[in-house]
Amino acid sequence: MNMPAGVFKAKCLKLMDEIRLSHKEVVITKRGLAVAKLVPVEPFEKKPLFGLLKNSVKAVKGDLVPSLKEEWHAER
Repeated sequence: MNMPAGVFKAKCLKLMDEIRLSHKEVVITKRGLAVAKLVPVEPFEKKPLFGLLKNSVKAVKGDLVPSLKEEWHAER
């Protein structure tokens, strides 16, 4: 459904409730051009934190950053 920005402004809060219930999208237009889209949010799936990043890190052998082969001395 397309809706002019002025109509959206007047009906914004009620329209947000309707979108949440109907799961439909509304394209908001300004001077006939689409400028925004109001869509329902997908339900958030709560995942346990423990193990969330499992298998997301790859082990690399050797140096991650090659040496510049420059000598340096730390000041004491």
